[in-house]
Amino acid sequence: MSAPEVSRRAAAALFLERQWLDRPRARRLTAASLQAFVEAAAGLQIDSVQVVERAHHLTLWSRFGSYDHSRFERLVYRRRLLFEYLAHVACFVSTRDLPLWRSAMAAVPERWRKRWGEPASMPIVEVERAIAEAGTLGNADFARPAGQRGGGWWTWKPATHALDYLWKSGAIAVHSRQHFHKRFALMKNVLPAFADVAPVSLEEFGRQRLLRSLAAMGAAAADDLRMYWTWPGWPMREQRTALAALVRSGEVVELRVEGSRAPHFARAVDLPSLARAARARRPSRGTTLLCPFDSFLWHRERVERLWGFRYRIEIYVPGHLRSHGYYTLPLMHEGHLVGRVDLKTHREAGVLEARHVHLEPWLARGGAPPGVTWGTPPRVDEVLDGLADALRSLSRHVGTARVEVRRATPAKVRGTLVRRLAAGD
Repeated sequence: MSAPEVSRRAAAALFLERQWLDRPRARRLTAASLQAFVEAAAGLQIDSVQVVERAHHLTLWSRFGSYDHSRFERLVYRRRLLFEYLAHVACFVSTRDLPLWRSAMAAVPERWRKRWGEPASMPIVEVERAIAEAGTLGNADFARPAGQRGGGWWTWKPATHALDYLWKSGAIAVHSRQHFHKRFALMKNVLPAFADVAPVSLEEFGRQRLLRSLAAMGAAAADDLRMYWTWPGWPMREQRTALAALVRSGEVVELRVEGSRAPHFARAVDLPSLARAARARRPSRGTTLLCPFDSFLWHRERVERLWGFRYRIEIYVPGHLRSHGYYTLPLMHEGHLVGRVDLKTHREAGVLEARHVHLEPWLARGGAPPGVTWGTPPRVDEVLDGLADALRSLSRHVGTARVEVRRATPAKVRGTLVRRLAAGD
């Protein structure tokens, strides 16, 4: 019996829904909605780049619009609804998932020994004791050995390696942040319930990792699964074995997605959702900008395969080689990826600067998208209305008083966007 086929449209529409982009900026950030979103996406990525705003605040703004940053801090660092660990990479994850994360943490010592040998060269005991005595400490509180220079991972000071090991293994946790620098405390002082939570087996952790990744994406190829939830490292051979077991049990179904030769997979319970998504006239309503580290973009090749939208982060590309700008945010309008905006926040000046607004060529010439589409393709004037509203909202969110637009491609849309921004002030 051949695998059932689903349309690319259905796969994309369900992906939007599962990533909470079916109603961008339309939900309200509450304790319940924050925790539910992080669980649905399997993590909320953390990144130190603050050209516009911290990555997690941008990702949440795309779903919830402007919200009180201090409310988020209270929910995370006081109520401990989320805590900092690793999923895709460094992420906020849900405290309700402690049994899963305890399993990953318990496996760290053995994984470490297999890769690096005994961690005897790290001052693990000394660092843990210092944290216990002080209450909270950060990396800067530990001195670098005399004569050792800083640099990349390979030149971390011994205490930094020890902190990383203790954090990954669950002995310590991120208690708080000061100027975005992590402050560590003993795990029992951050999450008192930790010791009473039994870890799931490693086999169950792998099952849940696959099932939750599939839930977050709707329908996914093996490569999508490999790139979505990336920590801890999981050999592809072992992942395929676990996936095959889920197919045999009937929990997961193999599919063919229109336009792709790679087999895809979905949870059996999601087949009705895929059928409904295929019928959706417009699976997303609204306009937003997406953080470069948004979970929607964790596997950029997946987005390119479904939407025909090629996106790369260019912060590490020399200026003269950049195509769109230093920190470009993809522009989503009514479920279509219609452009990108190179943004920078000037907090002292109170300005959110749109250095370059770049509309996709198919939109600029009034054509059809190269990937999925639903209904009539969007028009430039509709997109500019939505973008102006999104920029005003983002300006409020990052605490600036106005938006300035420097360049646009095509150049003629700059004046229209400036007028739309002014009309909404």
